[in-house]
Amino acid sequence: MTLTPAGATLPGLTHHHVEINGTRLHYAAAGTDGSPVLLVHGFPETWWAFHRLLPLLARTHRVHAVDLRGFGDSGTGPGPYDSATAAEDLRLLVEHLDVGPVHVTGQDIAGATVFRLAATHPELVRSLTGIEMGLPGFGLEALADVTHGGAWYIGVLATPGAPELLLAGREREFMARFAFAGPGTVTDADLEEFARAYGRAEGWRGASGLYRSMLTEGAEIRALAEKPGLRVPVLAVDAGGAPFTTDTLSRAAAAAVGGPRAVRSVTLDGVGHYAALEAPETLAEALLPFLAEVDATRRD
Repeated sequence: MTLTPAGATLPGLTHHHVEINGTRLHYAAAGTDGSPVLLVHGFPETWWAFHRLLPLLARTHRVHAVDLRGFGDSGTGPGPYDSATAAEDLRLLVEHLDVGPVHVTGQDIAGATVFRLAATHPELVRSLTGIEMGLPGFGLEALADVTHGGAWYIGVLATPGAPELLLAGREREFMARFAFAGPGTVTDADLEEFARAYGRAEGWRGASGLYRSMLTEGAEIRALAEKPGLRVPVLAVDAGGAPFTTDTLSRAAAAAVGGPRAVRSVTLDGVGHYAALEAPETLAEALLPFLAEVDATRRD
């Protein structure tokens, strides 16, 4: 169903929602030709994290940028908000779109969600790209360890009730002073849109659920990495000054029973963690050749 979004939008995009798996998912779409791409945001983001990247990819691809359950303009009602449920949402969304297998691109805390989709439903996934992404069971949990440089707000988000108590009503201040602090190209308009989305009733549910599951699902993700493992082409995109994504996805791919899957990697020099917002042209230049190479090897 096409809808008018509550928040920001752009010319050339259409907005839609679909009722699936006990929730309502919102997604933005652009492009009419080429293989399909599904963009999956991290934290503290929504589909809007890709609003500068979308038109660049849409020149040659059909692109969909989704709000995960509990984020953006997707549903925030009662229910589970773990990565397994979010991955099932994405499976049903891809089937609903009826565009064939998609290039899945996920970043940040969406890592476990897109990994689950790619590992368990390779028939729906043309390729997997991780952008500044980690995985539980492969070191991501260390980001919650504040004694070794971890982020304080992960523990807040993972504690039931704490985000609503400490962050509700302070969304824009949190975005500006902590999440997106420092030099960069995140604008006031970006901050306002993210703050609007997280400021909705129960607007922290999605983030809380994913961080809570991140701290408990490491063994399950490692088991999925071993069997069935990754059987689709994989691209790791690092920025922010560290090869964390490449290291994580390489180890996950190497864990597969029956032989590892090779991982391609790209480093975006001089680009921060929020690559799609900060350097969309540079990110598109990294993504598009990989997508084209994967498409050239397919027969569908």
